Amino acid sequence: MQKKKPLIIIPAYMEADNIEKLVDNIIKNYPQYDYVIVNDGSKDNTREICRKRGYCFLDLPINLGIGGAVQTGYKYAQRNGYEIAVQIDGDGQHDVSQLDKVIEPLVKGEADIAIGSRFIKKEGFQSSSMRRFGIRFLSVLIRICTGKKVLDVTSGYRAVNRKFIEIYAENYPGDYPEPEAIVAAVMHHGRIQEIPVVMQERQGGTSSIHAWKTVYYMIKVSLAIIVGRISFGIRR
Repeated sequence: MQKKKPLIIIPAYMEADNIEKLVDNIIKNYPQYDYVIVNDGSKDNTREICRKRGYCFLDLPINLGIGGAVQTGYKYAQRNGYEIAVQIDGDGQHDVSQLDKVIEPLVKGEADIAIGSRFIKKEGFQSSSMRRFGIRFLSVLIRICTGKKVLDVTSGYRAVNRKFIEIYAENYPGDYPEPEAIVAAVMHHGRIQEIPVVMQERQGGTSSIHAWKTVYYMIKVSLAIIVGRISFGIRR
């Protein structure tokens, strides 16, 4: 059987301003990858753009949130036999030209999960000072709970191998899932590497995490990390 190309999973909620440019770039310049868009119940014309352009996309009838959309992508990867799946955001922040570098540790068998990190070389868009503080806090909390040091714990630019396609297809965190997914990976003995990447600011549209949501995000994710770590230990 011919080995499948790596799959790019693109969760998209209200990304009509960005999705066409992103996907056309993949189709034209990166034919070594397959892709699937997961339209997460968008209320704008994201779905119409995908249908009109003939893109490969899954259309969720309601908004499940980022975790549900990403898990849908992993289920697609699982059922279609992909060995490597890569998450990128639908807002244009993640540069597809760096994808080969991100998946390299997986191709070489050196890692199960590779995370594109803004904070190794500190180049490109670094997010706001408030969000950087929150990311550092969550990084320390994850290290305390798991012993694993990860700098860019909220990065949505990450690749996983078949083992974690299977795991995440069956169980993936809900809202703001990236830090919780790292904890789950460590608990499943996943080998994690961070790869330095340069990210851009959102190319259009509006982020789902506004200033007032940052405090809620911190509390919710911190509790989820602690509870997840404890519950995994109890199950074992």
